[in-house]
Amino acid sequence: MNFKLEIPSHLSYFGTLVQSDEHLPLLEAAVSLAQDEYPELDTQHTLGEVDHLLARLKRRIPADASTLHRLRVLNHLFFDELGFRGNVNNYYDPDNSFITQVLKTRQGIPISLAVLWLEVATGIGLNAAGVNFPGHFLIKVQLNFPNEGQVIIDPFTGRSLSKEDLLEMLSGMPGLPNHSSKLFERQSSITDLASSDPGPNFRQSADAILMHYLKSASEREILQRMLSNLLEIYKTQNDPARAQQVQKRIDILSLAQ
Repeated sequence: MNFKLEIPSHLSYFGTLVQSDEHLPLLEAAVSLAQDEYPELDTQHTLGEVDHLLARLKRRIPADASTLHRLRVLNHLFFDELGFRGNVNNYYDPDNSFITQVLKTRQGIPISLAVLWLEVATGIGLNAAGVNFPGHFLIKVQLNFPNEGQVIIDPFTGRSLSKEDLLEMLSGMPGLPNHSSKLFERQSSITDLASSDPGPNFRQSADAILMHYLKSASEREILQRMLSNLLEIYKTQNDPARAQQVQKRIDILSLAQ
């Protein structure tokens, strides 16, 4: 009797990873997106690199460290020492979406940088999540006592964003819902908002809008956005073959819901 060992295809492997929301391994699924472009990619090796980064970080953090201290140590290592940053010179390079390439070049787009950052952040006990902010993926972290509060971070730069920063980002986005557009029409610029008190109604409306746009993104939503980014890049580059491969993954992700 002949036994044939069949190696799962890249698409079937991806399908296995995303079949359940309850145990969807975001990093592994995100790493696997590069297998269409790099068929010999060893996903386990890449995961091991991230584990090594996490172990390096853990050695720097005391067991009783506050969440604020953990966040500061993480950001110093990730953005300052290792130099992870946005690829401002070649933003639409597909490699910016592939985790294994981001680890090599330490450059990416907001969402790929965020996926790496979130993996190590949760590994050191931070309550962190991705945010599907319009036009620019963000990270949020909930801090505990005595520094209670929420910190919003731009993974492209490593900078913490204020309420005014976020409102300005929204004000420049086309296609906002009517209630958002009307809110911003009341102020000619964010400078006006900062230099004068627009009143309690405006502040409450702004807070409500930010709360809506700062909702946590699920693992599936993050993968959907990564794939949508890639699809748009390949369409813009007039590369139908690669676009078709990405669309297959989008279909698998949608069907698995």
